[in-house]
Amino acid sequence: MADTRSFLIVDDEPEMCWILEQVLKRSGYNCLSALSGKEAMALTENTDFHFVFLDAKLPDIEGMELARQMRRRLPGIPIVMISGYFYKDDDTIKSALSSGLIRHFISKPFNHEEILQIIRTCLPD
Repeated sequence: MADTRSFLIVDDEPEMCWILEQVLKRSGYNCLSALSGKEAMALTENTDFHFVFLDAKLPDIEGMELARQMRRRLPGIPIVMISGYFYKDDDTIKSALSSGLIRHFISKPFNHEEILQIIRTCLPD
């Protein structure tokens, strides 16, 4: 049975969006992708998302700032930052995790099971 929750993937690399889409769709999740912060915020106007995967570096906005904007529009939504730029022990990431701005952090490259485990942690059945 397919899950009715919707996921938003925000990454300026189309290949990264495609990979995450495949992982999510194979697990029965609905998802949409955005290649910029502007596109992502536009999608949140018409879709009730339940989960966000967000790249730390986007061409039009920093990922942390976009996370703040999303947090205002979608309070309580799990936001998982994905980055090849930051690492989990960076002060920026530690601060975002401790403040609740983001729920989890994943370094690129990641494995598919890591994605699914975080979803199970954030969205229990």
